[in-house]
Amino acid sequence: MAVHVIRMPDIGEGIAEVELVAWRVKAGDTVSDDQVLAEVMTDKATVEIPSPVSGTVLALGGEVGQVMAVGSELIRIEIEGAEPAEAKAAKAAAREATIARPSPAVTPVAPVRPQSQASPGAVGSAALEGDRPIASPAVRRRAWELGIDLRQVKASGTAGRIMQADLDAHVARQGKEAPVPHALALAGRPRTDQQAIPVQGLRRRIAVRMQEAKRRIPHFTYVEELDVSELEGLRAQLNAKWRGRRAHLTLLPFLVRAVALAVREFPQVNARFDDEAGIVTRHGAVHVGIATQTANGLMVPVVRHVEAMDIWSSAAEVARLADAARAGKATRDELSGSTITITSLGILGGIASTPVINPPEVAIVGVNRIVERPVLRGAIVVPRLLMNLSSSFDHRVVDGVDAAGFIQFVRSLLEAPAMLFVDAFEEEVSGAR
Repeated sequence: MAVHVIRMPDIGEGIAEVELVAWRVKAGDTVSDDQVLAEVMTDKATVEIPSPVSGTVLALGGEVGQVMAVGSELIRIEIEGAEPAEAKAAKAAAREATIARPSPAVTPVAPVRPQSQASPGAVGSAALEGDRPIASPAVRRRAWELGIDLRQVKASGTAGRIMQADLDAHVARQGKEAPVPHALALAGRPRTDQQAIPVQGLRRRIAVRMQEAKRRIPHFTYVEELDVSELEGLRAQLNAKWRGRRAHLTLLPFLVRAVALAVREFPQVNARFDDEAGIVTRHGAVHVGIATQTANGLMVPVVRHVEAMDIWSSAAEVARLADAARAGKATRDELSGSTITITSLGILGGIASTPVINPPEVAIVGVNRIVERPVLRGAIVVPRLLMNLSSSFDHRVVDGVDAAGFIQFVRSLLEAPAMLFVDAFEEEVSGAR
């Protein structure tokens, strides 16, 4: 028998380390060629690591949530064939390490002093009159709120420390409900439970990227109100006319089209900034990232070349990528390469927001919810559908006047939505000549 060591592969894009997010096998399992062994996460996507051999799993090289360097040992598999001396030595060392590791079921127990030597308030006894009980500030505060004298509470902690459970046991022995503090009398019984949730996988990646974005990018947020009454009317008419024959239109495809037209006038917002090299790259192609909430966290699939798409093509691609992201099937290419991002919380969009830029981009357009409000038009008040755009820009490379001009251009297109189609019509006419 021989031992085959599988190391963390080089996934590309200059990635030096990845996070181990899931094991598909365990020690002792029999695996076949091309069977998925583990899932790792890069900055962009989750990648499955297949087995290049068949055999039996001897040892796993890391734990879920651990960040591992490219080239580090991922897993050891025992395969058929002659076993070289170095493989035998490695396997023996692995077995010795396993034997030396304490069993997780065994918990070290601190030595307990004989009762005759225990200080007042030791385990199983109440503190003597006049002694100051040993307890944490949280326990003392709770005891004060409940009106309990800690000297009357039997301690179970090390060296006679009174624990939260000891207070609960003392209340139970009294045979009555614990008094509720006056300040909380109308709020019910105070809770003391806690839940520790590891920040790992996609959630860790999101946390790191958001921290980097806020630390390195001086955000400038610009909020503008626009009237989308005409746009919503046009959207309803188009959906009614093309129902079942073309993609269903939401607000997003119109906004994507407006952004694609606006960046022609303001190319500085459709850019990526390498702040280490000090280079801003402005892109002719418009690759729009659509921030999408999934069960595992926020992902940003990319609609590529929206400058060449019509409204319905854009709508179909937005829907396809959103479904792929939520199902966890979006590829690494579909989650990278955006030049500007759009984010929306739908009906939860609020009045205004301060979206965080998706680095290395320099702009993000945020959509807030649509509300119906009375608006003064001439001498009369009429109901209109209003919405805010809350957009953030990298103030290192986008000036305030350019950011405002860009959003005002987008606003003019959405408030007169026919203009979204005029440009495409002119291009078709020019091409036919």
